[in-house]
Amino acid sequence: YSPMIFISGSSSIPLRQSLNPSAAMGKKSYVNYGKSFRKPKRPFEKERLDSEMKIIGEYGLKNKREVWRVNYALAKIRTAARTLLTLDEKSEQRMFQGDALLRRMIRLGLLLESEKKLDYVLGLTTAKIMERRLQTKVFKLGLAKSIHHARTLIRQRHIRVGKQICDIPSFLVRLDSEKHIDFALTSPFGGGRPGRVRRRKAAAGGGKDGGGGGGGGDDED
Repeated sequence: YSPMIFISGSSSIPLRQSLNPSAAMGKKSYVNYGKSFRKPKRPFEKERLDSEMKIIGEYGLKNKREVWRVNYALAKIRTAARTLLTLDEKSEQRMFQGDALLRRMIRLGLLLESEKKLDYVLGLTTAKIMERRLQTKVFKLGLAKSIHHARTLIRQRHIRVGKQICDIPSFLVRLDSEKHIDFALTSPFGGGRPGRVRRRKAAAGGGKDGGGGGGGGDDED
């Protein structure tokens, strides 16, 4: 049941029908988050499906939503750069916002110091962002045996960036943080407490061969 509220001067038109929300102040939204990815318009395009599967396999992603999220972020960066390029070079907005955008891209390692132009932002690709992910960096630094092993180590809190443990594989590593990626101090790989299986073996008397569990506990907290 919805009450009929009438406007003065009109005896038969309910308020909820007479006021168009988009024409007036607009409908109030109670959603406090934005979209993080956008689905493709053509869901069964062969070239795109093949390229997505190649990216997922190469960078050890969980699903295609991770690819779409990177593409969405990249599209927003490109849109910002394209909008700024339409402004005059002496424009304050282009100078301040353009410099801020370029500084952020250089800090994340997406652009080189010699590429301080908005035109280079338009040339960014999905692969460049994927190369800056923590999962990719852990594998390329030799801390993991494979790209999938790197994801497992990160999710199980074996990896730190500086002093902070990071368990997000999609974390974008800054240039100045890249050299501080290492095993966490609490991890068995970083000199911390031994894993569950190793502790159990030590409690049972040490050197017994318990069939099939050897080394498996090293991957756990």
